[in-house]
Amino acid sequence: MASSRDRQRKLARAKLDRQLARRAAVAKRRRQIQAGVGAAVVLALIVAGSAWALGAFDSEPKKQAAEDTCLWTPQDAAANANLKDVGTPATRNLPTSGTRPMTVTTNQGGPITVDLDLAAAPCGGASLAHLASRKFYDTTKCHEITTEGALRCGDPSGTGIGGPTYSFYDENVPTAPEASPSASPAPGQPPAYPKGTVALVGNPPGTNGSQFLIFFKDFNPAKPAYSVVGKVTGGLDVVEKIGKLPTVDNGSGAKVKPKTDVVIQSLTVGEPNAAPASSPSAG
Repeated sequence: MASSRDRQRKLARAKLDRQLARRAAVAKRRRQIQAGVGAAVVLALIVAGSAWALGAFDSEPKKQAAEDTCLWTPQDAAANANLKDVGTPATRNLPTSGTRPMTVTTNQGGPITVDLDLAAAPCGGASLAHLASRKFYDTTKCHEITTEGALRCGDPSGTGIGGPTYSFYDENVPTAPEASPSASPAPGQPPAYPKGTVALVGNPPGTNGSQFLIFFKDFNPAKPAYSVVGKVTGGLDVVEKIGKLPTVDNGSGAKVKPKTDVVIQSLTVGEPNAAPASSPSAG
């Protein structure tokens, strides 16, 4: 009997040892799996952190905001009945290099052709192109032959305070000439506004709209105030002829109104091109 009980004890002991061994093996595998999972989680966190830092989890890709090329300041047509609403030009993606052809046909002959300088005056070029596309200038009068030696056009009302319902700041005003001891521009300097220059004129200065000057003689003020937008490339002889017309009182005491009407029959602006601007010509 004793031998039978001993054998049973040995069998039970062996069974227990096997169970303990299996449990130990299972625990070892569990620890290995947990260690592997932990390492994988740490690696995943490192990768995710790097991706987050690089913006991979942004809800939307970051886009560089397009910058405005020009800003147009609204003008109140209710406060100035001489303003005409034809909308405003675009503010972005405007041409800022090369030139753009402008053609002015008047009842005094022509055409007068101009290269608009888009690099130096992109907003002036954009405004003229916009207004021309709306036929803003067609059948309007050039209301002044100025004492500065320029033909002033672009105000449908003929009052000097007309224009579109927006304005924009100066962008290409020549620097003041170096003064001589007499406080006048030093001799020998090129004029700020050579004959053939096309410049914008605002009322008040710095609030440009539709009005422009075409100089038929050199003008060199001590303080330049007009934004240069381009230069005549053909038909300067027509501008010079208009500059010789007699003038009468414009109603405010200034003898600057052409005695004979100078009418813009059409003003068009073509597509931009990369060709360099040519020199003023008597065409």
